[in-house]
Amino acid sequence: MSGQTQADIKLFDFLKLERPLQVADAGSSAIAEVPIYKNLLDNGFAHLNAFEGDDRQIAGIRKAYGDKVSIYKNYLFDGTTQTLHLAHPESGMTSLLKPRSDALSFFNGFEQFGRVEKTETVKTDRLDDIDDLPQIDFLKMDIQGAELTVLKNGARKIQSCLAIQLEVSYICLYENQPSFGDVDVWMRSKGYVPHCFLDVKRWSIAPVVFNNNFRIPGNQLLESDIVYIKDPLRAADLTNTQLKIFAVLAHYCFKSFDLCVFLLRELERRGVLDGNSHIKYLSKPSPA
Repeated sequence: MSGQTQADIKLFDFLKLERPLQVADAGSSAIAEVPIYKNLLDNGFAHLNAFEGDDRQIAGIRKAYGDKVSIYKNYLFDGTTQTLHLAHPESGMTSLLKPRSDALSFFNGFEQFGRVEKTETVKTDRLDDIDDLPQIDFLKMDIQGAELTVLKNGARKIQSCLAIQLEVSYICLYENQPSFGDVDVWMRSKGYVPHCFLDVKRWSIAPVVFNNNFRIPGNQLLESDIVYIKDPLRAADLTNTQLKIFAVLAHYCFKSFDLCVFLLRELERRGVLDGNSHIKYLSKPSPA
């Protein structure tokens, strides 16, 4: 498959999906990244449900997504009252979990990044208790250690979710934060498998600084963004609509064209698509 051209396949139309995909993003402040679902929004194929309790971030979300986003000012967790630890809004380290001082001091720069400017008492909500939130097709979460708690309290809302992007930690920066291993075991128990790493972040260990720049990493793993998908070896358990949505996510969000073909062939096997549909797909240019 070659680079993007005006003839790029519109897979959403090709599959005759009747509704936009529902994307949810918890901790959706656009600090320094372009989300992988942006392509879906730009093409009008999805609607974003953004969770952001920090009022300092709301204007940026509205500016970035306009009428393509519904904003929920909920602090997702387990429905209890919690202490919110507010760091500088540009640090990305505001969390319902208390920063670990020993972990922050282990890495160069993190004592500043994770410095708590003030605390607030907030009422948290369970994802399953957000009544006006639709069933989610793709979920992204970057909520500073609270991801697994939210998942455990959102089983109903994500029961048809095909893919979940999570930030996972190798050395936990917050107290009582689940590690990558904890998250991985739970995700596999719910029928998800790792698909790809979007980013693997390493960091330098204090006090060693490379080339006078503390952001130049050493070898120590810090955290990653990972995408989990419904186990493709159990694709027979998915509905036709789920398979179509899964294929759209594979193509537009993950650029996993081989996974997309695998799903198209399952739809062909069921007689939902013509037997040569995956060949037509492969003949089209792919997004860059």
